[in-house]
Amino acid sequence: MLRLLRTMLRVGRIALPAPVAPPSPEAPTAEPLPWSGSIQIRHVDAGSCNGCEVEIAAAFGPVYDAERYGARLVPSPRHADVLLVTGPVTRNMADPLRITYEATPAPKRVIALGDCARNCGVFAGAYGVEGPVSDIIPVDVEVRGCPPSPEDIVAALRGLTGR
Repeated sequence: MLRLLRTMLRVGRIALPAPVAPPSPEAPTAEPLPWSGSIQIRHVDAGSCNGCEVEIAAAFGPVYDAERYGARLVPSPRHADVLLVTGPVTRNMADPLRITYEATPAPKRVIALGDCARNCGVFAGAYGVEGPVSDIIPVDVEVRGCPPSPEDIVAALRGLTGR
């Protein structure tokens, strides 16, 4: 035990440098927020299958570590700068999503994460689906994929933080 502790103290913390953001056609189109460097994110599941949630957990986990780019998940929309919405908006979630959007202080951004949030994906035309996120609240950034990879999620967040 002491040997491990001594090794940890001798080596210190090791982290890979941040990769250079590649210029891609799928880069977020929204302007960065007026303040740079840090954003608070409120995640809203509007009716997804939880595939996107697994990828969000990976993006904020130790491998991709989205927090090092200034993105942090918060529990309340009143503390958030960005709403991260996943899934098609179901009939039961349309009003709560509107209320959450209104509770988020301005200036705010909305990210539609995944194909379901962008265009209802495989749930298009289902009886319990109200529509895509853009039909309920204004969307600033759309992230493609079913589910999108953690790299794509981190790239979208980096576009908003400017880091």
